[in-house]
Amino acid sequence: MRLTALLLSGSVAAALTLSAGIAAAQPATNAPAAKPAPAKTKPATPAAKARKPAAKTPPPPPPLPEASEEQLSAAKQAYLGMYECEFKQTINIEPNVKHAGYIDVAYKKDIFTMKPVLSSTGALRLEDVTGRTLMVQIANKSMLLDVKVGQRMVDDCIHPEQRAAIEAARAASAPAGSGLGIAPTGQ
Repeated sequence: MRLTALLLSGSVAAALTLSAGIAAAQPATNAPAAKPAPAKTKPATPAAKARKPAAKTPPPPPPLPEASEEQLSAAKQAYLGMYECEFKQTINIEPNVKHAGYIDVAYKKDIFTMKPVLSSTGALRLEDVTGRTLMVQIANKSMLLDVKVGQRMVDDCIHPEQRAAIEAARAASAPAGSGLGIAPTGQ
């Protein structure tokens, strides 16, 4: 019996020693995970630094040629001042203070320098000197177009003088008396 107890105690001691060795070889589950080694990065080359865009600064205004007589005449026909547009937007048009015959169109935070051109249809075209935008003024409204994208930036812009022309046209076309405006012919 003693021999059996001795063998049992020896095998228990061996099992405990063996399990302690295995436990020491395995990582602890509640210990924080080891951080992976940082990946080696190459130092930035001068070419890579050169590709980064610089801070956006507006380009300098292009040199403007002196306005012709036709351009000066067209500039006098432009409606200057504030326009009320669709969706409660506004446009403000003022003469360019540095160049006679040119017009500045302010929309949102942008100011576009425009060259006025009369068209054969009677519309006044204000052409952006950078080629990005175009404003068209006709008798009853104006609109600002982005020609690079091919979309209207804002439409249905009406100057007070255009509004007066619209009201005058409505008054002139309204029938004088009550009824449908149809006069019976004598039989």
